[in-house]
Formats: sequence, C-alpha cells, structure tokens
Amino acid sequence: MRRAVLAAFLVVLGSCVLAVAADQSAELKFLVVRKEGSHKPVRNASVVLHPVGKNGKQKKGGLELKTDPEGHAVIDGMPPGKMRVQVIAPGFQTFGEDYDVVANMPEIVIQLDRPQGQVSIYK
Repeated sequence: MRRAVLAAFLVVLGSCVLAVAADQSAELKFLVVRKEGSHKPVRNASVVLHPVGKNGKQKKGGLELKTDPEGHAVIDGMPPGKMRVQVIAPGFQTFGEDYDVVANMPEIVIQLDRPQGQVSIYK
C-alpha cells in the first residue's frame, strides 16, 4: 500500500515538474522580409540559432530553421536565456543579433538588405 501511494506521489510530482519546465520554455517565431521596397517575404532563408553564455561567447550546439514561402520560421520549446540569431539567404547580407529568450515572446521580424557595393582604393 505504501509503495502504491509513493509511486502515485512520484508520478504527480514528475508531472508538476514537467508542467513548470514547459511554462519556462518559449516559442520563437521569425518573419524574414526584404528591407527595401514592399518588404516581400524571403523564402528558404536559413535561421541559425546558437545559445550564448554569460560571458557573451557562443556555446556549442545550435540548430537551423528554414523559412516557408511566406517568410515564417517557428520553433517551440526553446529554453530561456540569450540566443544568437543569424539569418543567411542568397542575394542578401547576413544578419546577426542576440536576443533574450523569454516566454510569450512576440514575433521577431528580420529585414534583410541587399549586398552593398565594395570600396576599394584600386579602380
């Protein structure tokens, strides 16, 4: 009888821990668009996410998302903390910025620029 009560208590406790952990995770939503003109979505852009340590250095690991035809990329279950976001798409400048991940984050809109002309002393 005691074992059954203990087992039931552990199951309930484990469920509570998982529920608290789920509340602390965040859903990250990205919208990648062109900066110039009509802000059209950029499809198939790579959205690369890397955790960042307290010292500001990028940690090992990370993951890559791809934008859909409407320029959206979504991932759920991200832990809170600082995250480095890089967006890479052919024909655009690479974007990079650090974000503080928290629960209930608004959608992150990223505007990509076209490459700029290079400056050279040789002409």
